[in-house]
Amino acid sequence: MLPVDGYTLRPLGSGVMLQAFYWDVPLDWYVNVSAKIPEIAAAGFDNIWLPPPSKTMNGRYSMGYDPYDYYDLGEYNQMGSIPTRFGTKSQLISLINSAKSYGLHVTADIVINHNSGGASQWNPNTNSYTWTDFSGVASGKFLRGYNDFHPSTYEWADEGTFGGYPDLAHANPYVRQQLIDWGIWLRDDIGFTDWRFDYVKGYHGWMVGDWLANVGGYGVGEYWDTNINTLTGWIASTNYRASAFDFPLYYTLRDMSEGGGYFDMRNLANAGLAGTDPFHATTFVANHDTNEIFTMKEMAYAYILLSEGYPTVFWRDYFDWGFKDAINLLISIRSGYAGGTTSVLYADNDLYIMQRNGYGSQPGVILMMNDGDTWKGQWVQTKWTNQRLVDATGRAYDEWANGDGWVEIWAPPKSYTVWIPA
Repeated sequence: MLPVDGYTLRPLGSGVMLQAFYWDVPLDWYVNVSAKIPEIAAAGFDNIWLPPPSKTMNGRYSMGYDPYDYYDLGEYNQMGSIPTRFGTKSQLISLINSAKSYGLHVTADIVINHNSGGASQWNPNTNSYTWTDFSGVASGKFLRGYNDFHPSTYEWADEGTFGGYPDLAHANPYVRQQLIDWGIWLRDDIGFTDWRFDYVKGYHGWMVGDWLANVGGYGVGEYWDTNINTLTGWIASTNYRASAFDFPLYYTLRDMSEGGGYFDMRNLANAGLAGTDPFHATTFVANHDTNEIFTMKEMAYAYILLSEGYPTVFWRDYFDWGFKDAINLLISIRSGYAGGTTSVLYADNDLYIMQRNGYGSQPGVILMMNDGDTWKGQWVQTKWTNQRLVDATGRAYDEWANGDGWVEIWAPPKSYTVWIPA
């Protein structure tokens, strides 16, 4: 357990992260999340990811991805309201304290590529007027002007811009330090413990590395790309301090789910960033931007929740769309059984069978996935000998591994079974 600010938090990675919002959540969302904290903790989650906390150009109507005043978390009357869409600063602090009292980490969504809502000013770097005057923010903190954005005398451009918004120049020492100071404030005064970095392909990886070196905590970047080498290169650019969301695995699982039975299940072996660098892989099946897995979504969750990597569950899947019971079972199995390395026991066009080999008090588990149209059985050699194996989902009868570890296990069509030692 990790003591933080008087709270004893669960070791990060001992459970699963919950994305505790979705696009266009109701107003005053912090109150809704606060009411669910006991249930979230009881299910075995160890971390909740909250939306961007700062006041934006669109005030109450924004999801937080167009930041204006970084230090206004729902405290000042500007941009049409005192609260953000999600509530007030005091409601946010109350939510964070409640989550931490139940042992949960709290992740803030960090948007530092771009800003919005600035006033017009003459910009000698462009010989034109630009919307880069942020000297009027009500908090009076982290004031910004034209040279704090690209093109800047410190750096003409970086990796990318977003939506035409003014693009922060992290090479400007003032900008870099102000952002790090804001992170320390979010940690020490507000109570956040960890960080999700939005749109990291738009700026230098060293900025995320510097943030984590100075602020601490777990950090994961949203680098929306299917190329594993691109993701591993970005992770290296943070000095290996940050993880990355596993978009390559997400799209592989989407192809499986929506493949109509024609997906080659052998492609699941060592798939995605989790299959090559699980210690830097944050896996997911859906989020506020991507929800394309429908047909076999529960099976996709079985894959990420029993595999290596740090899995994330989407709020709507858990609370609104009927997957809560299945996810609770899978989280329980992950906690109790799914430790250690991974061995692929068998794979063909329709079947994928993998074994977590166990570590410490976790004895291991077998996941069998079937995207075919009929029940299928398969003999595999497991780590257990002369051992009864039980399907924890209750879909298949018990089986026995013989003296050499061989056992025939089964899975229903378009579904999965999970085998644990009895």
